[in-house]
Amino acid sequence: MNNSHIRPDGRLDRQAAIDAYHDTRARTAALFDLVDGAAYYERPIPLRHPLVFYEGHIPAFSVNCFLKKGLGHAGIDRDLEVLFARGIDPSDRQAAASSAIDSWPDRGTVQRYAREADRVILETLENGVIEGDANPVLSRGQGVFTMLEHEVMHQETLLYMWHRLPLERKRRPAGADPLLAGAAPARERVLVPAGGATLGSDVDDVPFGWDNEFPTCVVQEVPAFEIERHNVTNQDYLAFVDAGGYANREVWTPAAWRRRQEAGREHPLFWERRAGGWTWRGMFERLPLPLSWPVYVTHDEAAAYATWKGLRLPSEAEFHRAAYGTPGGAERPQPWGAGAPDATRGNFDFRHWDAVPVGSYPAGASAWGVHDLVGNGWEWTSTVFHGFPGFAAMASYPEYSADFFDGEHFVAKGASPATGRGLVRRSFRNWFRPHYPYVYATFRCARDAR
Repeated sequence: MNNSHIRPDGRLDRQAAIDAYHDTRARTAALFDLVDGAAYYERPIPLRHPLVFYEGHIPAFSVNCFLKKGLGHAGIDRDLEVLFARGIDPSDRQAAASSAIDSWPDRGTVQRYAREADRVILETLENGVIEGDANPVLSRGQGVFTMLEHEVMHQETLLYMWHRLPLERKRRPAGADPLLAGAAPARERVLVPAGGATLGSDVDDVPFGWDNEFPTCVVQEVPAFEIERHNVTNQDYLAFVDAGGYANREVWTPAAWRRRQEAGREHPLFWERRAGGWTWRGMFERLPLPLSWPVYVTHDEAAAYATWKGLRLPSEAEFHRAAYGTPGGAERPQPWGAGAPDATRGNFDFRHWDAVPVGSYPAGASAWGVHDLVGNGWEWTSTVFHGFPGFAAMASYPEYSADFFDGEHFVAKGASPATGRGLVRRSFRNWFRPHYPYVYATFRCARDAR
């Protein structure tokens, strides 16, 4: 859902919402079709539920957040809507084990439930109440937007899980060849002068946003800083690994060092050492380590590398300044300007199953000439995830953000190859624990201006 789903009078376009629902559900089904059915009850990421949960969770969430909360609907199957209500975000494997569910329904039961949920939701989108003033969930069509964007976000979660499945458990689709051409660019920093940065958004300025995007938070003065023009590549990070970075306690915070030791991590999760050297665990094949691709690492690993280089991670405000600021002082809706986030701007919206060489989308560069700020990997910031002043939990999903204002998650900005186009907006914020290794998250370094 985006501006095209809003009529000139500011109300939701029913047919556009119906089309978006069909398209989103079709993409989810296509993703499940990639996986061998024998993996249905497996947990490729130990900190997450098995695959069965997500096939049930997506329709159950739509029933719970839209039909029940918005329309007072009785639901379709109370037991399944409780079972599939919410995922888990455990801090470690022990916590995940304590949240494990011993018995899951068979796939036929899950898919019958999903079909009935689809039928009722589509009937409601066609003929029922989808927005209004009866309650906050219906205000500005919040429940519809929440339902649709939630599924788009979970499609990215599915890709993280699929990535960890054994290669023989997946069917390689046509056109899945990785893009390997291109050399890693030389490291170069760009000076961004002092100026303001607008984080978040006002509710009336966008058709929809998640609660942590509101209200607007204006940072009046971001001090001048330097930021790298490109993301840190596998080639750059290899130097850190070869220099013994994972054994150098001095470049890790005490908490990060403890987590690294507990996990036994000696290199990025996406790297695997095999005869002949390092390989990259791609979605459908193992490749010789693509040196020009952005490195995917945890926040702990990114911060350690930055410290080793005598640099640091940028703050959320610095990311905004580098991505959306301009020399003239105005701010852009996207790094490249006002144009739509199309295929020329970055590696997002499932165009590729893996990363591509950094700098592959010059048309997506910011006013300062900084590349890949949207796409090719979420970008770690040094900012601890929290609500902006005036934060209020959203009616359709009140626990979405507030449960994670715990000081244990860091803000990530931008987008990854598996981020839906509708989420590519300036105010969107992502967040993860600092040691969570499964996401497509990269980084670039910064430092105070000299």
